[in-house]
Amino acid sequence: MSQLQIPAGYKPLLNLKQTELGIKHIKDFFQVNLSSELRLRRVTAPLFVESGTGINDDLNGIERPVHFPIRDMNDKQAEIVHSLAKWKRLTLADYGIEEGFGVYTDMNAIRADEELDNLHSLYVDQWDWEMVIGEQNRSVSYLKQIVRRIYAAMLRTEYLVFELFPAITPQLPSEITFIHSEELLQKYPGMDDKQREDAITKAYGAVFIIGIGAPLSNGLPHDGRAPDYDDWSTLNSDGYLGLNGDLLVWNPVLEKAMELSSMGIRVDAVALQRQLKARNKEERLSLYFHKRLMNNELPLSIGGGIGQSRLCMYYLRKAHIGEIQASLWPQEMRESAKAQGVLLI
Repeated sequence: MSQLQIPAGYKPLLNLKQTELGIKHIKDFFQVNLSSELRLRRVTAPLFVESGTGINDDLNGIERPVHFPIRDMNDKQAEIVHSLAKWKRLTLADYGIEEGFGVYTDMNAIRADEELDNLHSLYVDQWDWEMVIGEQNRSVSYLKQIVRRIYAAMLRTEYLVFELFPAITPQLPSEITFIHSEELLQKYPGMDDKQREDAITKAYGAVFIIGIGAPLSNGLPHDGRAPDYDDWSTLNSDGYLGLNGDLLVWNPVLEKAMELSSMGIRVDAVALQRQLKARNKEERLSLYFHKRLMNNELPLSIGGGIGQSRLCMYYLRKAHIGEIQASLWPQEMRESAKAQGVLLI
């Protein structure tokens, strides 16, 4: 069920024209900084992929992709991407990208089963990126190094926004805080996962939670993750499971944690088999993507996605993602938002 939360007394700091100008500057500036920090080259990405290949992101395994038949391919089914988590790794191999370099792209997706609220839309736009790494880089210390470089690009972008719109003062701390999801559970044992995210992010401003997907000591994962891209089952050097995580910031408008990026070191052949077995999805080993990985045709990699509309929403201090992007919203949500002074594009 869709939900709407408009803070009491909320009033947009920017009008529509200023908002569009801000979106343009943020997107242009951030992607240049991201590609420079991680040595990424831009590539063109698909909006849809062939069904049954294992290329599409399965998210939590229950979301239904939007699909359609292709007349000139004997009605073979295609599906709109959920994300490009696995497609990017195929691209690294097919383009022959060398270790230490990678690719990024503008990813546009439709997630028809999304629960619509201030942060979630049917339309998903993000920078999807992927880097080739060596075996020695499959560690939590390397994961943290990459997170810090992405965060540095975020800090520079925040300052750009302040230069453009002085009323929007910088909020991000100079350093990002790291914590494993098991440590977070022990720190706030009486809370659910979202409450723990709110508590830790409010305390530190910007947090990277390591270890998303594997069951914790309470028997539950901190959040869901598909079994065939991020490595969430390898024991890392800190003694916890997981070489992946989520980057969250404290949203001063909504007064809650806001996820801006999901990323991680990707599965190797051993982790893939282990995670598919844990989720009873071993039949996927017969799919195109999985066979190429098992045949050592894909490089070791690290990658993730960074939400474009969410990043703009955070920087421009908006209460609803519909103030940034054009999408479909329940009529009652549109009317309620408008009555409170919020225009959904």
